[in-house]
Amino acid sequence: MTLEIVSHFIDKKSVPSRSNRTSEVFNPATGEVTKLVGLADAREVDEAVSSSAAAFESWSDTSLAQRTRILFAFREILEERAQDVAKLITQEHGKVLSDALGEVKRGQEVLEFACGISQLLKGSLSDQVSKDVDTYSIRQPIGVVAGITPFNFPAMVPMWMFPIAIAAGNTFVLKPSEKDPSASFLLAEMFSEAGLPEGVFNVVQGDKVAVDALLGHPKVKAVSFVGSTPIARYIYENAATKGKRVQALGGAKNHMVVLPDADVENAASAAVSAAYGSAGERCMAISVVVAVGGVADELVAAIQTKMANLNIGPGELISSEMGPLVTRAHRDRVASYIDSAVRQGAKVIADGRNHPLYSVESGGFFLGASLVDEVRPEMDVYRDEIFGPVLAVVRVEDFQQAIDLVNANPYSNGAAIFTRDGGAARRFQRSIDAGMVGINVPIPVPVAYYSFGGAKDSLFGDTHVHGEDGVRFYTKVKAVTSRWPAEHREGVDFGFPQNR
Repeated sequence: MTLEIVSHFIDKKSVPSRSNRTSEVFNPATGEVTKLVGLADAREVDEAVSSSAAAFESWSDTSLAQRTRILFAFREILEERAQDVAKLITQEHGKVLSDALGEVKRGQEVLEFACGISQLLKGSLSDQVSKDVDTYSIRQPIGVVAGITPFNFPAMVPMWMFPIAIAAGNTFVLKPSEKDPSASFLLAEMFSEAGLPEGVFNVVQGDKVAVDALLGHPKVKAVSFVGSTPIARYIYENAATKGKRVQALGGAKNHMVVLPDADVENAASAAVSAAYGSAGERCMAISVVVAVGGVADELVAAIQTKMANLNIGPGELISSEMGPLVTRAHRDRVASYIDSAVRQGAKVIADGRNHPLYSVESGGFFLGASLVDEVRPEMDVYRDEIFGPVLAVVRVEDFQQAIDLVNANPYSNGAAIFTRDGGAARRFQRSIDAGMVGINVPIPVPVAYYSFGGAKDSLFGDTHVHGEDGVRFYTKVKAVTSRWPAEHREGVDFGFPQNR
């Protein structure tokens, strides 16, 4: 059987890769290779970037009204075809359909925010700052910008980036994950159908070769990235040394602190949802529950009870609540953390390593939901970003120990607290060094008009993505000072300009 090869999307058309390099795309529920994706070489990356560079002058000169009109049209097409995008995500990533559709909708919220960008592109003016002199600022696009996005949200994370960048007048080159490339291609087709001109949004498929070509390309002015911390650091260091703007969002180890006064049933439900949704392949998944004081035994028992009802199966089945992991290698890597937890003295309450859907016969990349209690900070299961359905429970004696534990962790994407005490919640939100904080909310991903991002080793660069930070990242501010004197002036003034 001849497999489909997912192509690049350049100048509003499919462009097959000429590099003679491909990568396999799997159906994670069966382990079957369903497609190949062409991997770009440096010449193909240059073709995509050069196309976007050629389109920049015309697109940046296009009226704001026309740019947003095209975004509105894209929004309508996406609304009609959201199920098509979600099905592609489930086929290539493995997450359940409801979760895939939720991803598309959250991405659509950023698109809708971008449709109203005109309010955020307004400058300012100061009249008569000196005699016959006015000073004003204008916000302008910066040029060709690139997005390098991860496998876990193949539609949402790109839509955190390109709608705002394009609405602001930039042109965009997207390098999606080679593990699930088809959603990005479909989004590009839909945007083209909405009337976007050639070159404004190009998609180049690829691996590290394509990444390095984008980082080194002189016509790429800014790079946005979401992924693991080691790669985020690599992206930041390599792009920044070449004078590019960079926002690189890295890994996470999100903690959920549960105080003794919390509603234990509510906290347990939140922990199960936040730890095992999308098989834990979320940068905002809860991977550590911090049980404070005497709540631990009751909380662990409640989590274990709720886990027993979790329906694990192929993502396309309506009954499935958790699907497989994205690849066999990743599945085995996640399972190895349960092995190390046993060796290092933790207590495995629920062991997902031998889930019945994972076998040579089934071929799928399934791992059952796993719960590990009595975890200590020096253990691998606590220290590393696992990115899978493994929830660690750390027991501490008091609230201050919980705060100190969270703040000592090098990852700092998000943190949550479950309590009925408003004073404790306020202390937590002020004390925790994290980019996003939830109060009785386990996954505090902000709405589209706020910005998403962490701190410490979870963020490299000065800005978060989407929201007003996204507008600032994709634009430059220019200050203009103008004089229109009412009468002719004699002589030459050699002094430094002063306000009079």
